[in-house]
Amino acid sequence: MRVVIQRVSKASVEISGRERESIGTGLVVLVGMHPEDMEEDVDWMSGKVVRLRIFPDDDGLMNRSLDVAGGQVLVISQFTLFASTKKGNRPSFVNSAKPETAVPIYEKFLEKLRGTLGDRVKSGEFGANMKVSLVNDGPVTIIVDSKRRE
Repeated sequence: MRVVIQRVSKASVEISGRERESIGTGLVVLVGMHPEDMEEDVDWMSGKVVRLRIFPDDDGLMNRSLDVAGGQVLVISQFTLFASTKKGNRPSFVNSAKPETAVPIYEKFLEKLRGTLGDRVKSGEFGANMKVSLVNDGPVTIIVDSKRRE
């Protein structure tokens, strides 16, 4: 699993010209699944997203996690996170999980986040053409990969 995490002051996702979900302060999490991802990747990644200390404390230092800061999460599936541009200029997506593999992993990821954060977790629609709007706060953008764990 690979995610791009953006700390936001607000964000929304639109599908077919209609707003599907919106959040205030929190995180937009763009998530891509690899064909070899397993439940342990989901467990590790969901824990990392919830516990990542990237919200400011009273001194302005990034010391608070999403849970402590009381923020929301907007999760957006994004198979392009595993794009390869090694050959030529047209990206290859052979390293992205196919829907039959990716959908259960994506749903398990949402389930794990909701198990901790409840209704503060919002999502787009897997496989849909989505328009994501956000105000990146900081800006803070962090890339995390469950295989590298760095």
